[in-house]
Amino acid sequence: MTEKLFGTDGVRGRANTYPMTADVALKLGAAAGRYFRKDGLNRHRVVIGKDTRLSGYMLEYALTAGLTSTGMNVLLLGPVPTPAVGYLTRSMRADLGIMISASHNPHHDNGIKFFGPDGFKLSDEAQDEIETLLAGEIQPAQPENIGRAKRIDDGRGRYVEYAKTTFPGHGRLNGLKVVVDCANGAAYRAAPDVLWELGAEVIPVGVAPNGFNINQQCGSTHTQTAAEAVVQHGADVGIALDGDADRVMILDENGKVADGDQIMGLLAARWAQEGRLQGKTLVATVMSNLGLERFLAGKGIDLHRTPVGDRYVVEAMRKGGFNLGGEQSGHIVMTDFATTGDGLIAGLQFLAAMVETGRKASALTHSFEVVPQLLQNVRYKAGASPLESAAVKAAIAKGEAQLAANGRLLIRKSGTEPLIRVMGECEDESLLKSVLSEIVAEVEGAA
Repeated sequence: MTEKLFGTDGVRGRANTYPMTADVALKLGAAAGRYFRKDGLNRHRVVIGKDTRLSGYMLEYALTAGLTSTGMNVLLLGPVPTPAVGYLTRSMRADLGIMISASHNPHHDNGIKFFGPDGFKLSDEAQDEIETLLAGEIQPAQPENIGRAKRIDDGRGRYVEYAKTTFPGHGRLNGLKVVVDCANGAAYRAAPDVLWELGAEVIPVGVAPNGFNINQQCGSTHTQTAAEAVVQHGADVGIALDGDADRVMILDENGKVADGDQIMGLLAARWAQEGRLQGKTLVATVMSNLGLERFLAGKGIDLHRTPVGDRYVVEAMRKGGFNLGGEQSGHIVMTDFATTGDGLIAGLQFLAAMVETGRKASALTHSFEVVPQLLQNVRYKAGASPLESAAVKAAIAKGEAQLAANGRLLIRKSGTEPLIRVMGECEDESLLKSVLSEIVAEVEGAA
């Protein structure tokens, strides 16, 4: 196993295909257990959550076998949102948290994400050390020090109770009809429970997981289902989560979608006005729209950009002492409340804005005018390096010169799939399309 396992968000791949096999999961669990059990004492614990993919069972038990073989005690949470694992890792004084999920990907993919004892995702340095252990011979625990495994039945309930406390002033959602699309994923019970207990009339969508339908024609990556439910039921607002509930899209009463940029723009402006926005700075990635940057500048708010990946957003937030950040894709990170993106709690913050202002969702979901943005993905073969091609480099340089001060280009490898993501922004949409088509053609030729 010389190939690097960890990407921008843990280890991810197609289930029962390297690296998402039971064998690798067992060894990865053993390596993580050895890393966190450096002192050799048998009092360390790890919490494991998962989403609703069929392959979650296989990976959960394989990880448990590896962890207990090195003396870690395992607490199994069952299906819970990714942010619940971050919260419960810290709340239960665990040394390690693990979430088994491929987030917004289809059911045939899966992934393994690691959280440290502070509830934040593991640093690159810690992941590198685990990979180094994985490459060597992992020393098992003595028979008397083998770990135990225990199922925790109230993990979801603990998270539900905590999520409710983040709604401002212990307020209520009485009178609001809310569609919540749980993507047949990890929040299929937690999210409707939170909203109902806060007083909303809840229309649940995507709450019948069968192991294969996670993110299938539903959730934050397919908002049409939630939009149709909003219009059909005359709802005031819709909340669309992804498979592990760390992303969110908001839909207004007309079914129109607001992405992460619009949500962050609203929250940043409100928090800055209330004196709650630390450092008067929002942290977002290079993918966030130019319109957001211009909107924030008009409010006297700085935009700090990071590489793509919510873990890089969180690292920049922690380093700079900032408390709000996220991604256009819907990861909204609020370190006052959570250690990672939390779609449900972000949704609650939007609902709080509706309650406190008395305004409709449509009046809050359009903070700024979006600069035309296009994104095209080009799949490449194993071993290919399209971005090293001289023709691709020349096309990118030409495109940058054409857009000049009126826009920008961002061409990068995906951290989770064999894709080259070609993104551009420009006020002149026809010019943007022309520039991107030339670059995509060259990338496809080198892929």
